[in-house]
Amino acid sequence: MRAHELVYEKPFQELLGQVDNETTILMGHTRWRTRGNEFNNRNNHPIRAGIVIGTHNGTIYNADYLFRRLGLPRYAEVDSELIFRLADRFAPEGPIDQEGLKKALALCRGQMSAVLASRLDPGTITVLKGNKPLCLRIHRQHRVVLYASDDAFIDFAVDNEKGWRELEVPPMTMLTIRHEDVRAIENSEFRFIPQERKGTIPEGVNA
Repeated sequence: MRAHELVYEKPFQELLGQVDNETTILMGHTRWRTRGNEFNNRNNHPIRAGIVIGTHNGTIYNADYLFRRLGLPRYAEVDSELIFRLADRFAPEGPIDQEGLKKALALCRGQMSAVLASRLDPGTITVLKGNKPLCLRIHRQHRVVLYASDDAFIDFAVDNEKGWRELEVPPMTMLTIRHEDVRAIENSEFRFIPQERKGTIPEGVNA
């Protein structure tokens, strides 16, 4: 069903009622479908790939090629799964090896902003701010970081509550947020091959 209907369903309300101080991440996503039928729930976000879950805004144009080249298992039809399969490959013991993930992401071509976590290391959240919109805000008293593709969604959710501050994140930045102290955010640069539309020449590539 559509997201605006889902939030009024009893199971959704019951799920929210289970949230407590040990909850480290809540993920939701409404897809603008580019690949993969939404009636196959494997294609819907959060995408699950091994021990990694995540949401992705964008399209990876060379996903099919990289799945084959790197010998990655495939569960769904969507290109987004590639990002989380790469993260899963670099999380053999639970925590994601971020340097290894960065090297793998450099092979990707297209558009990307994403949020992901290992289910065996749920207190560590990885945020990839690439070339697609991703807005983040932090509330130090609540010890919470919110993310969305548009500020308007966060504005609606917080409903003018005081204390929220925007996190300004430049493109091509990887953030690491840890549950024990969401204020101590680590950031570093990551790279991939930006390409706005399929069939166009990627940025930085000579014709």
